[in-house]
Amino acid sequence: MRSLSNIFWLGAKELRSFTHDFVLVALVIWAFSFAVYSQAQSSSQELHNASIGYVDEDNSELSRKILHAFLPPFYKSPQPVELLDVDRLMDTSKFTFIVDIPPNFERDVLGGRRPAIQVNVDATAMIQAGLGSAYSQQIITSEVASFVSRSQVPALPTIDLSVRIAFNPNVITSWFTSVMGIINNVTMLAIIMAGAAIVREREHGTMDHLLVMPVSPVEIAMSKVWANALVITVTVGLSLSIVVRMLLGIPIAGSVLLFMAGTAIYLFFATAIGIFLGTVARSMPQLGLLMMLIVMPMNMLSGSNTPLESMPPWLSTIMQVSPSTHFVSFAQAILYRGAGFDVVWPQFLAVAVIGAIFFILALFRFRRASIQLT
Repeated sequence: MRSLSNIFWLGAKELRSFTHDFVLVALVIWAFSFAVYSQAQSSSQELHNASIGYVDEDNSELSRKILHAFLPPFYKSPQPVELLDVDRLMDTSKFTFIVDIPPNFERDVLGGRRPAIQVNVDATAMIQAGLGSAYSQQIITSEVASFVSRSQVPALPTIDLSVRIAFNPNVITSWFTSVMGIINNVTMLAIIMAGAAIVREREHGTMDHLLVMPVSPVEIAMSKVWANALVITVTVGLSLSIVVRMLLGIPIAGSVLLFMAGTAIYLFFATAIGIFLGTVARSMPQLGLLMMLIVMPMNMLSGSNTPLESMPPWLSTIMQVSPSTHFVSFAQAILYRGAGFDVVWPQFLAVAVIGAIFFILALFRFRRASIQLT
């Protein structure tokens, strides 16, 4: 009971220190609010409000049908331009797409000839250009086929393809990037906060005061773990409720409480890495550099950005050792697919076991560093 009391009061001291570190408080608020919102809104992977102009040299029923098929929200309303202005408008980025329908287009189509439509694309907007080119081809082909079929007997399709998209029916990028932004920031902030707590004690000279008190290095480390884990767990819950659900309007399929319980388990691993780095780094800049070497590969290879199936087999096998991989796996299963504990318990167990091993190693390193200081 005495040990638990020491851990509690040392953790309360850590929370007070956190609230007085305005830079760290601002970083936590920014990471789980503005950073998540901007990432969801700016890194769109679908065509949205693309600017499009047209040169209608045919002015026929078919050309008008094609131009009227470019509809919001994929495209803005098509704007007429002069043929001589096409190059200038593309050079000045006024339009991402300009469709040029040649003279006698409808007559050539009905006559069985193969006229060409030119679609000019500004590929500096890479995602818009790639998706928009494919969409433009589908729209033009579909409208021409529909127009021709009115005067000919349509051929029966060989198959009836039915596509059902689960969990994200409209394939909206923000549904994915917002939650993955929160998950990546959990790892980053847990390491920064735990490591900064150790470095701050050393820089302020209070670590020596703690070590001469009747408390053990394990109690000091545990107090920093629960205090920092509490801050991150609470902010994660607020971010999911306020930013993701309210501001972005993204539905959460599963239980937020189950996800937060898994996050709390994962934080034992992440804070252990922070404590380990805090015993290695001698200053905050060193901690930041070491953190980048750890966090960036973990986030990039955990499956939050690229599926593990797309990685080389040897790399995906190695990443099974990292709890961040299992954290991303059960987070996606709970928040996207509505999975319950009966589905994600293997990932919970993997995070707990691997995290406990890393936590023990971090405590051993922290204890040795504390003995050296005394």
